[in-house]
Formats: sequence, C-alpha cells, structure tokens
Amino acid sequence: MSFFKKFFTREKEEELNEGLQKTKESFFGKISKAVAGKSTVDESFLDELEHILIQSDVGLDTTVKIIERLEERVAQDKYLNTDELNDILKGVITDLLSENNTVDVDDFDYNRINSPHIILVVGVNGTGKTTTVGKLAHQFTKKGFKVVLGAADTFRAAAVDQLGIWADRVGCDFYNKGMNTDPAAVAYETVQHAINTEADIVLIDTAGRLHTKTYLMKELTKIKNSINKKLPGAPHEVMLVLDATTGQNAIEQATKFTEATEVTCLALTKLDGTAKGGVAIGISDQFKVPIKYIGVGEGIDHLQVFNKKAFVDSLFSE
Repeated sequence: MSFFKKFFTREKEEELNEGLQKTKESFFGKISKAVAGKSTVDESFLDELEHILIQSDVGLDTTVKIIERLEERVAQDKYLNTDELNDILKGVITDLLSENNTVDVDDFDYNRINSPHIILVVGVNGTGKTTTVGKLAHQFTKKGFKVVLGAADTFRAAAVDQLGIWADRVGCDFYNKGMNTDPAAVAYETVQHAINTEADIVLIDTAGRLHTKTYLMKELTKIKNSINKKLPGAPHEVMLVLDATTGQNAIEQATKFTEATEVTCLALTKLDGTAKGGVAIGISDQFKVPIKYIGVGEGIDHLQVFNKKAFVDSLFSE
C-alpha cells in the first residue's frame, strides 16, 4: 500500500469529491465539452480553455502558464484523444501544485519532539478562521496531542466566546484574557501556559481586521515577536485562512497578508460552497506557499490535509 493510499482513505476521497462538486461541474464539465470530438489542440480550444480557467478563478497569470505548458506537452506527447488531453492537463496542474512544496502526507500527525508547536492563525473576519482553528484542534486531539487554543482576537467578544465553545466541544485547553486586552500579551501568556502544562500544539487565533498593510504588519509583527520572546524560534507556522467562495478576492487577501508577514502555509475553506475551487491552483502558483488544509464541508471532520494528487484527480473525475 502506497503512502498516499495509506492516509487518503476512501471516506476522505468521497468527502473531497462531494466537496468539490460545484467546481467539478464548472471546471471539468466545461473542459469535457470543449474537447469533445477534437483530435488536436487548436487555437479555438486554447481560447476556450483560457476562458474556463479564468471563470474558475485560476487567475490570468496561472492560466497563461497552464496553457503554455499544455502546448509544450501536446507538442511532445502528440495528443490524440480526450483521455490523453485530460491526463496531460492533470499532469500540468499537479506539477504547478508540486512547485509550492506541498507534500502528500498526513500533516495532522505532528512530531512531538519540538513541543509545544506554535501555530499562529491569521486571516480576515468571515473566512472561517476561528472555525478552522476549532476543527484543527479536533483533528490534533483525535491524534492524542494535548492542544491549547489561545484567544488573541481580543477585539470581538464573539471571537473569544466562539473559540471557548470550540475548546469545550473538542475537549482541549483554552487560554484567554477576555476582550480589549493586548493580543501580543495574550499570545505570550498562551505560550507560557502551554509550556507550564506541557502541551503539544498551540493554536493562536488573531484578529481578522485588514485596514492597511502598515497597520497589519505592525500588529502581526508585535504578536510574532512576543511569541518568539517567550519561545525562541516560534511561531513555527503562520497559517493564513482564505475563503474559497471569494475567488479572486482571496488572492488579494493573500497578497496583503504575505506582504505583511511571513506566511508559511494556507488553509482554504468553504470549497464545498463554491464553483471557484480553481482559486486553489492560482493561489498555490502565485504565492509559492503550500496549501496545507482545505475545508470540504461544515462537519467537524470536514477539514482535510490538502493532497494535490487527490485534489486534481477529483477535479477531473466524472
């Protein structure tokens, strides 16, 4: 049994297929119609493919790159039929996703050697950021890790309360100082609490405001410095949460956050609610930051480790 098959179960595959259904109907369905009856990749097909990719929110730059690579592969592989073209397209897209260091592993299974492992979670309000933190905590707890949630979004009472509800639901530790307190101080004390209690993983939720790049940079830098002061080398990950339903707006958010701080990985939420799942390809290509998790449903277990092979296979499945 391959490493991929070991961790990507039949149940996960079905969840992914169902979660990507709207994107598949828009993406694969239109491509199938475009290639029907064709024996060569001509200009009219390439124009139509460009339109389909852009409509799926892949983005113009990435679309151009896909088409250029497709033309190179077709010239090399002597395209003959629809199945072969689909295989070539799958290969081109998988290669793009591979270039951002995305690896097909079970990333819910962290190594405990560097405990506590600190993950700083950033993103604008409404992306599903706090929900993603809760679902991650659930996955880590299931693996047997001792998890602490830190409420550093101190500007909204609902954010603190929501995170506390998730901690109760998951059965993990929760650290907060209420509203209108210094987020950097909360982050510092959360790490101290994790050290004192010998926690394995710390997820720190931050405020989802996006006023200006300068303001964002100052706030995130202050929080990161505070964490690093308490635990040198931390945070070990800065995870940006993006809402797939916003399409190109998600790319704009990624632009601002990657300019403001060193984002190390992405979580893409609400893929089940949109036909714009192609944005995953564009974001991956443009920012060279690995997509680590994807949300494919509302259930507590509907957060998956992003697997590029499974994702592309699902896009092109019937």
